[in-house]
Amino acid sequence: MAVNGRHAPHSPRESTLSATLSAPTVPPGTVAARRRTRARAAGLGAGLLLLVTVVVLSVAVGARQLTPVEVWQGLFGTASPEHAVVQQMRLPRTLLGLLAGAALGVAGALMQALTRNPLADPGLLGINAGASAAVATATALFGVATVRGWIWFALLGAVAVTVAVHAVGGGRQATPERLALAGAALNAVLYSYVSAMMLLDSAALDRLRFWTVGSLATADFTTVGTVAPFILVGLLVGLAGARPLNALALGDDAARALGARPALVRAGTVTAVTLLCGAATAACGPIVFVGLLVPHLVRALTGPDLRWLLPYAAVLAPVLLLGADVLGRVLGRPGELQVGLVTAVLGGPLFLRLVARR
Repeated sequence: MAVNGRHAPHSPRESTLSATLSAPTVPPGTVAARRRTRARAAGLGAGLLLLVTVVVLSVAVGARQLTPVEVWQGLFGTASPEHAVVQQMRLPRTLLGLLAGAALGVAGALMQALTRNPLADPGLLGINAGASAAVATATALFGVATVRGWIWFALLGAVAVTVAVHAVGGGRQATPERLALAGAALNAVLYSYVSAMMLLDSAALDRLRFWTVGSLATADFTTVGTVAPFILVGLLVGLAGARPLNALALGDDAARALGARPALVRAGTVTAVTLLCGAATAACGPIVFVGLLVPHLVRALTGPDLRWLLPYAAVLAPVLLLGADVLGRVLGRPGELQVGLVTAVLGGPLFLRLVARR
């Protein structure tokens, strides 16, 4: 449908973004615009403080409760009895939670922006399932049992499923609805395959039984060092694409007029999502709802502008993931509940409530 000779946006979200980019209600130099920018910056600062709080809790809370003094001694006092607990177990676990949370949150926001689908998520579109299927294959058929080996298979599986979803969803004629349906179908098939591989191979079952539900419990500095380069590169590529993705939401023609290259933007976004999801899944297993829920919550604070949405998601997604991990340790004492179970239990009702309110 055309309005005054121009194509109308395809959704309310595009209408909002179009107003933000092409005809802003408030000129950028006005007092109101500066106040809005300061409010967003203040909100991001508050998010960083919340993240620091959750990081401290992640290091201090567990099967053994540590006081702030004991945490400090564990970090810097090699002779203290808390050193092994903090340095070898909780610190790498916390660092992995920071990296994986940021990866999942930013990947979810990128997928929703690229497909113009608020339900898009690396899990719903099958990307995490592809990485999981590749890791299960590597474990059962090739005996791979370390993150260094898994990560290459996970990246390959993520790429393969991304291409398959796009092809099954219609290629260049793909719509958000068809992509979601294709992703859901491949998701079901791939997780069935993972379950079959584990049932048929008892050794693979032993190695993967905690990984398949999503866990930070086996984290160490080797795991953190292996996945960190992939996640950091993915974050940089994703954040660099914020402005051109904003333009792409107006349509390919408008994006070209604003100086963006649609094909290059899509390729860069898919590359970023593949790196983020492949690395996070290889290290932690398939963790659900983080990439779906956090961008929805953040969008209520920042609007659709990805220049703010992506940094917010990179800060608040680790808050959710580490908070769920801490909660699992508290509720499961003297053992613990896997973080993937906690995010699924918390994320489902929260997302349903969010949808119902809208």
